[in-house]
Formats: sequence, C-alpha cells, structure tokens
Amino acid sequence: MNLNKDQIRSTIVETKNIAKGSFLETQIEPGFFVLTYQNETSSVQLIQKQIDSSFIQFHFCLKGKCKFVFNNGAYELNILEENSLLLYNPQRDLPIHLDVDPNTWVVSILISIKKFHGLFSHEAEYITFLSDGNQDKKYYKDGHISPSTAIVLNQLINYNLNSTIKSLYFKGKAYELLSLYFNRVEDANVEQCPFLVDESNVVKIRQAKDIMIDRILEPPTLSALALEIDLSLKKLKEGFKQIYGTTVFGFLFDYKMEVARKLLESGAHNVNEVGLKVGYSTASHFISAFKKQFGTTPKKYIQSLN
Repeated sequence: MNLNKDQIRSTIVETKNIAKGSFLETQIEPGFFVLTYQNETSSVQLIQKQIDSSFIQFHFCLKGKCKFVFNNGAYELNILEENSLLLYNPQRDLPIHLDVDPNTWVVSILISIKKFHGLFSHEAEYITFLSDGNQDKKYYKDGHISPSTAIVLNQLINYNLNSTIKSLYFKGKAYELLSLYFNRVEDANVEQCPFLVDESNVVKIRQAKDIMIDRILEPPTLSALALEIDLSLKKLKEGFKQIYGTTVFGFLFDYKMEVARKLLESGAHNVNEVGLKVGYSTASHFISAFKKQFGTTPKKYIQSLN
C-alpha cells in the first residue's frame, strides 16, 4: 500500500477504542505517537487501531497482562507484566488488536520507519532490523522491561503536570524510552568472545549471578565468589561483563534497586523497611542509592504512583 503523508497520518489517528478505562493518545509530532491505557475494570477490554506497514510499534506492559491478536485471531501473542514487544513488518499492515486484562497498564510507541531511521542513521548497523540486509524483513522481538524503563512508563501513565506542557513532556519521555530500549545489552556473541565458547564457563558465570542474588544482604567478595565457582578472578570479571553487560556489583546494585522498586510499589513496607530488605543499614544510604538509580527519592516515587 502506497500512502502519502496525509493518508498515513489519518490512518494512524483513526482509533476504534472499545475499551473502558483511561485511554490517552498523544501525537508527539507527525509520524510519532504515544498511547497509554489503564484497564481498571474487572473484565478484559479491547483496543483496536489501524496501523499501516510504514510504522514500527513498541508495546510495553507495565502491569497485568495483555494479548496481541493477529490476522483475525489466527495468531496470538501474550505480553506479560514488565515485558515489551517490538513489531515491524514492511510487507503488510499490523493493526493493533489488544485484549487487555483487568488491572493492566499498557504504553505503546508508534513511529514511522522513515522518522525512526532518521534517529539512528549513523548507527543503522547497531539496530538489527535497520541494516541493509534486514530492512525489508519483518521483525518481532519481545523482552523484559528494565527498572529505568519502568520509571519512564510510570511517569507517562501517571502524568499530572500542567496540560500546556504535556506535549513537550511526552516528547521527552518518548525519546527517553527509545534510548533506554536500545541501550539494553544483547546476549553475548560467542563468535566474538572466545571465553564464552566454553559452555562450562557460562554456567559458572550464571552460578555467580545466582549466588549474588541469594546472598543479597551479605554478598561475597569478588575473590571469594571466584573461588566458590572455581573460576579465575579475571575470567569472572570478563565473563560477567560479557553476559550481563555490567560488573558483578553493578548487577547486584541494579538488582537491589529493582527489588526495592517493587517493594515500594506493593505498599506493604515503608522506606526504612525496604532499605533493610535490600541490604542498606541506614535509610539515608538507601535513599541516596535509589535516587542515583532512578533520579528520584523513594518517597517521591511512591507519590508519583498515587
């Protein structure tokens, strides 16, 4: 289908919203949209929207569960809580048909391939489906929502600033989401890393990660960890960075903050209690760490959810 810019714009704005709840569509600029939806009802709700093949779709399920239905029900794909789905198929239209479960929050980014390619024109090889060999192929990818991405999604869902700056605010957050999405470290490429060719080493590195999680309150030193998994300290550091994209204690810090974020969201613990549960003996140290990770204090984060 060959559409001019005006036709594309009218196609994407045309929304069949059967859903009950809080549904919001915001145009960032031509060819760039943010959709947010909260199903606070007790039943499954349906969102439908016509999207032509010139658009890339990013769907984030922040809370609950939803189901993407293709080809009039011929194929279905679940998007679970704290997971995302990227959809791109230049060969056919992919209209949105989302069955949204009760108590589910969804944020979607829709951006034309022309505009999207312009954002990454100098890094096209870095974005897999933008490379010359893949530009005409369909691309579906699911993944886990990172803690930093979850913060931005919550900010979009819970927007409560002056309406006059809403467009500017959403534009900044939409670009931030794309930046965070493509900043994720992909699985290590064993062809470029001889160390990871040895599967036993990969198993040991994953064992090291599990040990750090299990002993979150009293983690071992790097030397003790290397000894426990029977790997040299150098290989532990190199292998961990290759597989998880960060240092051992960098990973532990991120994990602690993610646990803390979920505990705060549950509402079952105060800030001091959450800090203790993730290994901080004083509230001030925990608050400082949380702010370093998420750019806001635990108290303000809780307030943003309410």
